[in-house]
Parts: sequence; C-alpha cells; structure tokens
Amino acid sequence: MSIPRTILVLQPYRRILAIPGALSFSAAGLLARMPMSMTGLGIVLLISDRTGSYGKAGVLSGITVLAAAAANPLLARLIDRRGQTRVLPVAGAVAALGLSVLIWSVEAGWPVGWTWLAAAVGGACFPPYGSAVRARWAAAVTERGQLTTAFALEGSADEAVFVVGPVIVTFAATSLHPAAGLAVAICCGLTGGLALAAQRGTAPAFLSVRGSAAQRPGLLWSRLLPLCVVAAGLGCLFGSVEVVTVAFADDNGDRSLAGWLLGVWATGSMLAGLLLGTLPGPGRPLLRLRVGAALLAVTVALAGLAPSPVVLGGLLLLSGITIAPTLISATTLAAHYSPATRLTEGITWVTTGLTAGVAPGAALAGVVVDAWGASAGFVVPVAGGLLAATSAWMIRARTASPVGPGALEDETVDKSSAPASADLWRRTDA
Repeated sequence: MSIPRTILVLQPYRRILAIPGALSFSAAGLLARMPMSMTGLGIVLLISDRTGSYGKAGVLSGITVLAAAAANPLLARLIDRRGQTRVLPVAGAVAALGLSVLIWSVEAGWPVGWTWLAAAVGGACFPPYGSAVRARWAAAVTERGQLTTAFALEGSADEAVFVVGPVIVTFAATSLHPAAGLAVAICCGLTGGLALAAQRGTAPAFLSVRGSAAQRPGLLWSRLLPLCVVAAGLGCLFGSVEVVTVAFADDNGDRSLAGWLLGVWATGSMLAGLLLGTLPGPGRPLLRLRVGAALLAVTVALAGLAPSPVVLGGLLLLSGITIAPTLISATTLAAHYSPATRLTEGITWVTTGLTAGVAPGAALAGVVVDAWGASAGFVVPVAGGLLAATSAWMIRARTASPVGPGALEDETVDKSSAPASADLWRRTDA
C-alpha cells in the first residue's frame, strides 16, 4: 500500500483525534487500562510460582475478576451521577491499595483469607476506564459514523494493551521478581486513571443526585441482557485461554513464551479493529457480532490442536482477527441501547458480562490443566466460544433494533447538554 493511500485509509482516525482533548483522554485511558491484560496474568504468575498450583492461581485471579464484574456497574452508575473527575481517582487509588496488599500478603505468608479479600477489593474498585473513555468519545463526536470509528480506535487500544501487557508482565515476573509484573500493572492503572480524571474539559455530562429515581432514564434490558450473555461466553474464552497458554508455554519449557503468544493473539485483534474503523458508516453491528462470535469459536477450537508454540502462535493470530470486530460490535450495540446520560453504565453492563465470564473460565481452566494438562484445558475456551456464538445467533434482528431513548427531558443534568444528541443513539443498520 502506497504512503498516500495509507494516509487516506487512516483519515477517519485523524479526524476524530483532531477533536480538542481527544488524543489526551484516549492516551490516558490507554495507560489506565493496562491492568486489564496484566493483573490476571500477574496473579497467575505470582501464585503459581509461590504455590506450584495453577488451580489456586486461577481461583485467585477469578476472585479479582468476579469482584470487578459485581461492582463495575455500580461504579459506572456512580460515575454517571457524580462525574468521572470525582469517582475515578478515589476508586483507582483503593484498587491499587487492594492489589498492593495482595502482593504483600502472599510474600509475607498471611492466611489465605486476607489474600482473597485483597484480591476482591482490588477487583471491585478498579474503575471501568474503557467505558469512561467511550463515554467521552460519545460526548465529543458530532458526525455520522464517527462513533463507530472512535469505538474501533478504543477497541484497538484495548487490544494494544493485550499485545504489550502480557509481554511486560511476563518479563517482569520471570526476570525480576514473581510479584514485579503485578506491581507494574498497579502503577500503570493508577497513573493513567489520575491523568484521565484530571482532564475535566472533556468529561461527559452527569446526572445530578438531586434527580429522583423516577426522573432517571431506564436501561433497555430486553436489548442489553442478550449482549451480556454473549459477552459472558467471550469472557470465559478469554480468561481460560490466558491460563491455558501459560500452562502450554510451561509444558514446552519456557514460561516466558506465554506473554509472546498472548501478544500475538492480541495483535491480530488490534489490526482487525483498526481496519474496521476505516470502513465508512456505522455498518451492521449485529451481523458482525453473530459472524465474529461464530468464527472465534471455530478458531479457538483449532488452536487447541496446536502441537507446538509456533503453530499455536499462528492459530492464535488467526483467532485474534475475530476478537475486535466482535467486541466493538457488542459495545456499539450497547451504546445504541443506552440513554445518553447512562451511557457509561450501559456499556459497563456488557463489559461486566465479559468480566463475569472470565472468572469461571480462568478457574475452570486451571482445574482442568492441573488434572489433565494444557492441551485438555482448551476445552474450556471452546465451550465459552460456543456459548457466545449460540447466544449471538439467537438474538433476533427485530429485538436488536434500537429505540434510542436518549435522555429524559425532565432530568437534572449538571451540564448544559447531554453527552450526545438522542439521534446519535438511534443509528444502526443491525
């Protein structure tokens, strides 16, 4: 591809990043989300090194993720009501403290109950930075199709996190200290979160606490709930692949390979997400969700047959290509189905489904690996992929048609306008 043609293809990204403040809040959000790919793997590397059990490592990682799944919607609702500037710094600091206590409790040999409690606090208080950044984009974009491009950019940023994060955490844990990877994750999350919260000018509108419950717009559960089920299946797949890949690399004599293999997986997703953002118009998110989930289930099943790390890397790259379009489609649909002043919460419910699936996926994969080995562990992500694919294809097109309620006229809003026009949430070709 020639340089002028490359510039033309990337033009949609140049336009949205030219929006005042967009580059700054997107970059801060990228750093804040680094723990997404580092915390779980860091816990697995630390606990498996100290105890020799992938089952225990998977359970502790699952506690962190499950706590996040339970608390993130509440945090998101609090953000929509009180604002990002107020909530993000406090929640981020408490999460960092919880994970720091987790490290200390493991190294000091505290009773396991304290370690579990610290993991729960660290997971429950970690803010939904991805949803917060997407809410800022919704407040910033004004043209048709820009929201899809912005969500594609953030989806690719998520995947960039999963390209770089596993490599960093694996290197730190295997070369410096078993707890070093988790410590780096803590620093990244806290620094990025504070930087994002400090950018007041691009923070979206938030509901005043003076508004009564009757005045607040409702979420469209008939549309969001099926997306949550799809996301839970995908989360099971992601959480289990992480554990199984570490075990696969360990079986092949080099645990550090896990970071590279997971990075290759995320690279495929990142490239696919970037390509999706260059396509004109909002596209057909429901169709992308259905096809993407089905292809992801098939490609992960093929990865389970890999005889060597090289072959596994190639199959994970192929599998990764299906990830970003599937996740971007799910979050795009969630945005269409959420009132403007509850957008953070609406998107977070879908990501909560994703998170809720990670916990049992990681724990079950650890148990299967301990009992039957790494190759057998791939049964768990295949099952998660099948759940996601089946649920996506069971969503009827009529059900997926958005009504775009927007914000109620009698809401008490702390800024002069809602994050975006109601028309923005009505757009979809699903």
